[in-house]
Amino acid sequence: MNCTYCNAIVSSSYCPDCGRPAQLPRIDGRYILREIEHVLEFERGIFFTIRELVTNPGRNIQRYLAEDRSRLVKPVVFIIITSLIYTFCNHLFHFEDGYIKYGDAKRTATTDIFAWVQANYGYANIIMGIFIALWTLLLFRRYRYNFFEILILLCFVIGMNMLIYALSGVIQGITHIGMMRGAGIIGIIYTTWAVGQFFDRSKPANYVKALLAYLAGMLTFTLAAMLLGAVIELLP
Repeated sequence: MNCTYCNAIVSSSYCPDCGRPAQLPRIDGRYILREIEHVLEFERGIFFTIRELVTNPGRNIQRYLAEDRSRLVKPVVFIIITSLIYTFCNHLFHFEDGYIKYGDAKRTATTDIFAWVQANYGYANIIMGIFIALWTLLLFRRYRYNFFEILILLCFVIGMNMLIYALSGVIQGITHIGMMRGAGIIGIIYTTWAVGQFFDRSKPANYVKALLAYLAGMLTFTLAAMLLGAVIELLP
């Protein structure tokens, strides 16, 4: 038989050219459980990725870009999973209620936009990452990384921020100790450290530029959302 992907002749269970299985397994309950286990596994899954991003984020993301892209979870998958974890934890403990209340404000196009951001962190984080990536590209242009490589860096970093917020929210929900303001500070510190380390950990100026890129990106995103809301309000 011939491989359905590359058309090479297959005489065993796997194609000798592209390595794909000669026959795909049927999708059933066991297949779904294997896929979930693959995403969560400690060797190459979400837990392994979190550990690597906690201990040495800059170097591990560099390795993902230049050496081995199978060690870590795919960056877009990672940011979506972590955003879902954040949303699930908030649904259980309602820790956003103490500091984000778009629903109580007078309804405008702008408040609707920010309410959408709050309800769709997976997509919104990718959009925020685009703004931060543009500033990071500008401030670190001498390192010659392209926009998409920096966006991958930020997918990992922003995903870790979502886990920081989720963990702090769970602790706040259980202990009733205000944790979310501290989580915001920890998130900024982690972002500054991870991005600065990614470019060159030995240069203090890189950490300053990483902080500026993050703050400028978030400010630009907020202003862009407000401008979009104002434009929508002006439309007939």
